[in-house]
Amino acid sequence: MRKMLLAALSRILQGPAAAGRTGAVSEASRVMVASRNYGDFASEATFEIKKCDLHRLEAGPGTTAVMTREEGLQYYKTMQTIRRMELKSDQLYKQKIIRGFCHLYDGQEACCVGIEAAIKPTDHVITAYRAHGFTYTRGVPVREILAELTGRKGGCAKGKGGSMHMYTKNFYGGNGIVGAQVPLGAGIALACKYFGKNEICLALYGDGAANQGQIFETYNMAALWKLPCIFVCENNRYGMGTSVERAAASTDYYKRGYFIPGLRVDGMDILCVREAVKFAAEYCRSGNGPLVMELQTYRYHGHSMSDPGISYRTREEIQEVRSKSDPITLLKDRMVNNNLASVEELKEIDVAVRKEIEEAAQFATTDPEPPLEELGYHIYFNEPPFEVRGPNQWIKYKSVS
Repeated sequence: MRKMLLAALSRILQGPAAAGRTGAVSEASRVMVASRNYGDFASEATFEIKKCDLHRLEAGPGTTAVMTREEGLQYYKTMQTIRRMELKSDQLYKQKIIRGFCHLYDGQEACCVGIEAAIKPTDHVITAYRAHGFTYTRGVPVREILAELTGRKGGCAKGKGGSMHMYTKNFYGGNGIVGAQVPLGAGIALACKYFGKNEICLALYGDGAANQGQIFETYNMAALWKLPCIFVCENNRYGMGTSVERAAASTDYYKRGYFIPGLRVDGMDILCVREAVKFAAEYCRSGNGPLVMELQTYRYHGHSMSDPGISYRTREEIQEVRSKSDPITLLKDRMVNNNLASVEELKEIDVAVRKEIEEAAQFATTDPEPPLEELGYHIYFNEPPFEVRGPNQWIKYKSVS
């Protein structure tokens, strides 16, 4: 096989002269990539990862992680898709095609992708309003996410939820009230325990919400009832425009549970996140009760699209994080340096992702908006139709489940 491939490569490079040279080189590259696909790539590699900081735990996740070639390619494509989806959302917002609140997730991709890699599809996730990444990793196609952002009928919430309210099976949003999703997450975990299911719930919130009283009340109930809940603080260093140092007397968010064990994790490294969540999931499934996890991460955009993100931090700070800690670049370098993939192969993934995003954006800008008569639809699940009052008592809308 190798001799045949080398012979094919030689014929291509010796083909017709200058006019066809570019095509020949391109074809040669494809032959070389194909050759490596079947022979030269490693099937897996072992990586050193950063040790987690522990609270009330005798041992934590390991400091090595094994990643297969297939896993690496999947992680890379998923993170790249989320990155490109968020950049397209930024573009559509500036064109005034997306309106209202819009909180982008670029920079934090390792968190949602690492979490999904460590849990089961039957497990449950609930998060705050920076929800696009989790919506995608939980199984919603890009076109439905972008259509929801543009308020179209083909959106995952039929165009009536927008950026902050996206849902799918075992994913409960997307919640607009700061911190309110955390007690809801504990309720989901209570249901898992009550019905005897071997499932867990991950309740995510940001460093800005971490000072909410309802979170501490939830910690208390979860510990009392030993709920299978992982409380995940995505610490991206800024709550809106306020740095964590100015907002919190203690920035050790993983210790905030006091009587609940905690982990602090490098949230820019997908393998760190994956291994930590595997550890935490096993801890909760074993009947030990809840666990608090802090993911140290960073958002490249401002808090929302109305925030330029450079009035309280410098462009240099953002660029430094991009150059030293970008989660996609970190994964790419690991894969290339450990012979799990080639640069050319990853570039092909980039091209395919961009094409998918463009097609999704086309759908999201041409799909019709939901008709006015459906304004009251889907208030309840599996209930008989009923009337909903409109802006005044003479205007009525029909609600259908």
